[in-house]
Amino acid sequence: MQSPSLFTRALASGTVSGLATSAVAALAGKRETASYAAPINATSHILWGDEAARHDSASLKYTVSGFVLNHLAAVMWAAVHEKWVVPAVSRWSATRPALAPLAAAAGGAAVAAGAYVTDYYLVPKRFTPGYEKRLSGQSMLLIYSALALGLAAATFMTDGSSE
Repeated sequence: MQSPSLFTRALASGTVSGLATSAVAALAGKRETASYAAPINATSHILWGDEAARHDSASLKYTVSGFVLNHLAAVMWAAVHEKWVVPAVSRWSATRPALAPLAAAAGGAAVAAGAYVTDYYLVPKRFTPGYEKRLSGQSMLLIYSALALGLAAATFMTDGSSE
């Protein structure tokens, strides 16, 4: 049987990671701003400017577009993970199967760290995820940890197969 394409694998692992990061962001938003939607809305600042980051209630304009933007970013980072990390983890795990979970976690963490550096140090402020506009550094750490865990979990869901 032919293994799934890079796009299919990235869509699957990106969906896991995107849902995980959105859930963590929403829960952090409820805790810090009394609004599940606020941090998701803030992500849509890419399209709508800073007004999006000030919007607390759920809306089609801010919340849906913020969710979609976060999801697309998660799929993009999942493609990086699937293209370069999963094959390396598979090769390494073949000779050290007991350490496969550690390798998958390290790979997810490396991609999440790269995402953070890119998101907050390399791209213009208009293209940051926007979470920083509504959430604490501690919550941001949890969001990027959710990305890492989502990518690691997806490695096992797809059985570590690569092109």
